[in-house]
Amino acid sequence: MDSAGHVGRFVSFGTQRGVANDFTGTDVWRIFRIMSEFVDGFESTSHIEKGVSFFGSRCLSPGNKYYKLAHEASYMLAKKGYSIITGAGPGIMEAGNKGAFEARGNSVGLNIIIPDQQAPNPYVNNLLEFRYFFVRKYMFLKNSCASVVFPGGFGTFDELFETLSLIQTKRTKYIPIILVGSEYWRGLLEWFKKMPLAEGTLFESDLKLFKVVDSAKDICKVIEDFYRKPKLKKK
Repeated sequence: MDSAGHVGRFVSFGTQRGVANDFTGTDVWRIFRIMSEFVDGFESTSHIEKGVSFFGSRCLSPGNKYYKLAHEASYMLAKKGYSIITGAGPGIMEAGNKGAFEARGNSVGLNIIIPDQQAPNPYVNNLLEFRYFFVRKYMFLKNSCASVVFPGGFGTFDELFETLSLIQTKRTKYIPIILVGSEYWRGLLEWFKKMPLAEGTLFESDLKLFKVVDSAKDICKVIEDFYRKPKLKKK
């Protein structure tokens, strides 16, 4: 208590009513819950070899060209021994898991528990669920030797730009980042050159951190070419 008689923020558990008395509702408890998600994540993904993360919109139906492309690419990669990692939901995530499942490969789903509950798609044969987006994103990056980004919204952009930022700042290993659909990404790439590059907030080397392709065959080629040259380093 201060000189004015006000009670400070520091409280002893079990002595205050309400939220402060609920240990599981405090920031301290959240630290342990976050730690447990990391531990579970490390243990549950330790079997993943040659993981390739597929990102993209949950809203694209099986008749969409990008859904079909994700399905084809994941099938081809799974046949080559790659594990396919998605967010476990519908749309592009389902397409990625479906291709791996049909190829009898490792189909991994990292599901997020959110108020608008996302039910895992039926093609996941290795499922892990998370409460925290940042833990889930770390598991994607930790277990991926490549990241394939299909058309999507804010969630897809978040995953793309965080990966690019971590590679740019050398906070994670350099892996191929593949943007699928030149038509979809054209406006963003033109803006990169017109604004950030022109203003000096991005550099030419930053725009070489990713490649843009339009076919499943090219997705596989970019990944295989990258690892066929072990001496390759980020400039």
